[in-house]
Amino acid sequence: MPRQNPPDTHPARLSLISRHLAPVYPINTPYTVERLPDTIDTSLLPKTQSRSFSASPSKMTSQPPHPTLLIPGPIEFDDAVLQSMSHYSESHVGAGFVATFGETLFMLRKLFQTSDPAAQPFVLSGSGTLGWDLVAANLIEPGEDVLVLGTGYFSDGFADCLRVYGANVTELKAPVGTKPQLPEIEKALSEKRYKAITVTHVDTSTGVLSELQHLSALVHRVSPDTLIIVDGVCSVACEEIAFDAWGLDGVVTASQKAIGCPAGLSISMFSGRAMEAVKNRKTPPAAYFASMRNWTPIMQNYEAKKPSYFATPSPQLIHALHTALSQILSKPLADRFAGHKATSDKVKKAIADLGLKQVAANPDEQAHGMTAIYLPEGVKGADLLPILAKKGVVFAGGIHKEIATKYIRFGHMGVSALDPKRTDIDHAIKALEEGLAECGYKKE
Repeated sequence: MPRQNPPDTHPARLSLISRHLAPVYPINTPYTVERLPDTIDTSLLPKTQSRSFSASPSKMTSQPPHPTLLIPGPIEFDDAVLQSMSHYSESHVGAGFVATFGETLFMLRKLFQTSDPAAQPFVLSGSGTLGWDLVAANLIEPGEDVLVLGTGYFSDGFADCLRVYGANVTELKAPVGTKPQLPEIEKALSEKRYKAITVTHVDTSTGVLSELQHLSALVHRVSPDTLIIVDGVCSVACEEIAFDAWGLDGVVTASQKAIGCPAGLSISMFSGRAMEAVKNRKTPPAAYFASMRNWTPIMQNYEAKKPSYFATPSPQLIHALHTALSQILSKPLADRFAGHKATSDKVKKAIADLGLKQVAANPDEQAHGMTAIYLPEGVKGADLLPILAKKGVVFAGGIHKEIATKYIRFGHMGVSALDPKRTDIDHAIKALEEGLAECGYKKE
C-alpha cells in the first residue's frame, strides 16, 4: 500500500524547521531562535555571526574555549567522549569494533533497566526523529489506530510521522504547558481499540514531563493489547525509565542529549511484545533503512560479538557512545537521576527568584533536564539571546507555535548538570540575571 500524503497542516509545521535556513539569517548560531516561526521579530538578529564572547569559567581540559551550550540538546560533552571520536579508522566488521558495539548494546539494556532477553536494543545512524519512523513503519500497519498524547511540538511531529505511514491517528491534546490527564486517557482508550499509544516523556518544546509508571498501568488495565511507546529523546539518562518494571513496549531516543554523545545516533529499545508485532505484520514494513526486520539480526549478531552487515554504522560514534555509557553506568542510575533533579531544582528556584514563570506551571509536570522560561513583559528573545551568547552562554529560543516568541529554553543535562568541577549552571544563572537587567527588566 502506498504511503499516504501528509496532512495539510504538515507544511506549516515544517516551516518552523526550515525558516532558519533562510540565507539572511545566521545558521546554527547563538542568535537564532531555533526553528524560527513566521511570527518572530527578526529585525534585531545580526546578519553575520559574532565570534566574541566571554567564556564560561568552567575548565575544559582539552576543548578549545567556546560558549557553554545549554540548550535541550546537543549538550556539552565530556572530554573522554570527544576523544573517543578520534579513534582510528577501523572495519565495521572487524573484531575490535564488533566487540565495542556488542558491549554498547549490552550497556543500553542496563540504562533502560531491562533484563528481558526478548527485548531488543537498536543503535542506528540517524537523529532521534528516526525513532518515530521505526515505530510508524514497523509497529503500525496502514489503517491501524494510534492514540497520541499531545504535549507540544514534538508530540505533534510524532503524529505527523505516523500519518505518513498510514496510521489512523487520534490526538489527545492538552493546553500549552500541561499534559493529558489519566481520566481523559482512560476515556479515550475505552472508546476505541488502539494498536499503540505514544507519549513524549519530555516535550522539549514546553519542558513538560509526562509520568510513565501510572500511565502504563492504566493502559495495561484498560487496553492491555495496546503497545506503549515512549519518545524519550529528552528524557533517557536524566529521567527514570524502568522499562521492564513499568511494562513499556518501546522507547526511542538519541545520542546527543542526556546520554552525552555527539549527535548522529538513533537509539531505541523495544519489548518482546513489540518485536512480535513486527514479526506478525500482515504487510511488509513501509521502509528499507528503517526496517526492523532488516536491522534485528544485525543488532543480535553484534551483541553476540559476531560481525554482521546491513548498512555501515559509524565506528567513531559507537566508540563515543560506548564511552558515554561506561561513564553513566559507573555510578548507580538512581544517583544520576537524583543529580539531575537537584540541578533542576536549583535552576527552577533561581528562575522563581528572578520573578519569572515556567511554561510548565505544575511542579509535578516539570522536566529535570531542561526548563522552559516565559520571558518577562517587554523582553524579546531576539534581544536576550545575543546578550547571553556574549556572556558565554547559549540558550534556545521557543519553538511551540502558540508561544514561540514568548519564552526561551535552558538545558541542564549531562556533565553541565552533574560534574562538580564545572560551573556551567551557576554561570548561566548569573548571565541570565545580568542579561535580563541589560534588557531593562526589573523584578517587581
